[in-house]
Amino acid sequence: MPTRTARTAWNGTLEEGSGQVELTSSKLATFDVSFPKRAADEANGSTSPEELLAAAHTSCYAMQLSAELAAAGGTIEALDVSADVSLGADPAGGFRLTTIKLTVRGEVTGLDSEAFLVAAESAKVNCPVSKALTGVEITLDAALED
Repeated sequence: MPTRTARTAWNGTLEEGSGQVELTSSKLATFDVSFPKRAADEANGSTSPEELLAAAHTSCYAMQLSAELAAAGGTIEALDVSADVSLGADPAGGFRLTTIKLTVRGEVTGLDSEAFLVAAESAKVNCPVSKALTGVEITLDAALED
């Protein structure tokens, strides 16, 4: 499997500095980052490590879930996955990721709700990004739509 690369160019202090995150491997985009915007309610055109991690987690989870559902005999019509990644104070000092809430809604034929939930939980545990984030509480809200 290939290795993927991103890089950040940063200038200045945490409070006053800013940077640009580049998706180097794919050459798809460069995004602005800054701590004040990271800590604000409105991102105003900048991304954050939490948002980028949420994107990585949702795409990885969707891929893992599609594999789990197919292995269980389901036919995937559509999966809609979102992730809420929260940053908070670390009791040991500084900040830490406090929680990740995965939400998935699926349109899958050939499986009932119980089988969908079993696959969804298994995907949460077996997704490589979930495995990398074992120090963070990850919750799951999964439902099969009619």
